[in-house]
Amino acid sequence: MTDQQNNDAAAAAEDNSPQFSMQRIYVRDLSFEAPKSPAIFRQQWEPSVALDLNTKQKGLEGDFHEVVLTLSVTVKNGDEVAFIAEVQQAGIFLIKNLDAASMSHTLGAFCPNILFPYAREALDSLVTRGSFPALMLSPVNFDALYAQEMQRMQEAGEAPSLQ
Repeated sequence: MTDQQNNDAAAAAEDNSPQFSMQRIYVRDLSFEAPKSPAIFRQQWEPSVALDLNTKQKGLEGDFHEVVLTLSVTVKNGDEVAFIAEVQQAGIFLIKNLDAASMSHTLGAFCPNILFPYAREALDSLVTRGSFPALMLSPVNFDALYAQEMQRMQEAGEAPSLQ
C-alpha cells in the first residue's frame, strides 16, 4: 500500500514538472530574388549585407506552440541590389508547466536558438543555388536579443505577449 502511494505521489510530481520537446521543424516560407541577373554576375563583387531577423510565436492546441524565425537578407553590390533572400523557419514545440517568465524566455530565445542553424543552412543553400557566393551568417545571441527586447518593453510599459 505504501509503495502504491509513493508511486502515485511520484507520478503527480512528474505531471507538474517542466517539459519541453521539439515536435517538428519545417520551412514555412522561402523567397529569393535576383533583380539584376545576369548583369550582376559580370561586375566586380564587393557586397554589403543587411540582415533583418524576426521571431513570432503562437499557441496551438493544448501545450503546443509554433515559433517562426524569419531571416531576411538584402545583399547589395555597390548601389545595386544583387539579391534578396528570405526564409521563415518554423518549429512546433511541446512546452508544459513553465511559469510565465520561463515560457516567455523559452519561446523568445531558446526556440529561436534551435531554429537558427536550420534557417541559416536554408538561406545559404538558396543563395548558392542563385549562383552567388555562400552566405555564412554569424551565430546570433538570442538570449541577448531577448533581454534587450524585454528591457525595451519594460521601459515602454508594455507586457510581453505569449499569444
